Amino acid sequence: MTRFLDTNILLYAISRAVDEAAKARCALALLEETDWTLSVQVFQEFYVQATRTTKPDRISHEQAVALIEAWQRFRVQDNTVSILQAALHTKHRHQISYWDAAIIEAARAAGCREVYSEDLAAGRDYDGVRIVNPFI
Repeated sequence: MTRFLDTNILLYAISRAVDEAAKARCALALLEETDWTLSVQVFQEFYVQATRTTKPDRISHEQAVALIEAWQRFRVQDNTVSILQAALHTKHRHQISYWDAAIIEAARAAGCREVYSEDLAAGRDYDGVRIVNPFI
């Protein structure tokens, strides 16, 4: 069974902020494992956040592209109309953001039962997809 990584794990992996050092080490250790699934949405969010001009320790376009290419060694779930429709239902049913629902539904479509994320409630189960916060 593969597990799904949310965008925040990738962002912590590149963080140089002193107050995020422990999370960065944890994220890097997670990325050493091989049974991960990511999604096109995760890559899109990573690129936007990691390269945004207001980010004090932003990375260059070239660095972001190289990381995304390297992380394609993991299974990658495409964005699909089916995931969009399921995410709209999950958003409404569980009263969460569309973007969080889309992560959950991409994980489900890929056959993952766990999403590693800091952004959703740890331990919460979304109809068979459980949230794991690796930082607590």
